[in-house]
Amino acid sequence: MAINKYHKLKRCRFLELDPASIGCGKKSVRTSGRKSRKVSEYGIQLREKQRAKFIYCVSEKQFRHYYEVADRMKGITGENMLSLLERRLDNVVFRMGIASTRLQARQLVSHAQFAVNGQKVNIPSYIVKAGDVISVRENKKDNKYFEQIKAMKVVNMPKWLEFSPEALEGKVLAIPTREEIDTQLEEHMIVELYSK
Repeated sequence: MAINKYHKLKRCRFLELDPASIGCGKKSVRTSGRKSRKVSEYGIQLREKQRAKFIYCVSEKQFRHYYEVADRMKGITGENMLSLLERRLDNVVFRMGIASTRLQARQLVSHAQFAVNGQKVNIPSYIVKAGDVISVRENKKDNKYFEQIKAMKVVNMPKWLEFSPEALEGKVLAIPTREEIDTQLEEHMIVELYSK
């Protein structure tokens, strides 16, 4: 796995992203020291792709694969690609509120803390389907971290997911549509970049 050695707030400033979109609670008070200059159409498209990769914590190779899969699916390619990214297991764990960031969710999944439909899954890029049940494995529920999750209240849960903190179990109700995805991206620019 590639290691990202950049500072999150600097990267957010460069990509003009709100740090809350990646789960970072800090606010950057500094502004970019660069003078604004005209950015080409290619530069705008590239920045959108970099934003998506940064938000979902995926590499270039993975991102290209999601684009190719979305291109073969029926429907609008950009919306299909965002739907695939949202349905990654690490993102679903983040959206359920079990982890505070996608990177933390990725680590929890990698350490085999979760089961999908009763089967242990330790692959963060696992794509969940409608009707899948994601739960903390029975032998991991006594962990101190998950005890804190049980005491939490569910807030800002996407419509396509449901989660019960007491049971440490969630369900994918439906495949997310573009209206249900709150990510601040213009996916059509990414499609234009890849389709050149």
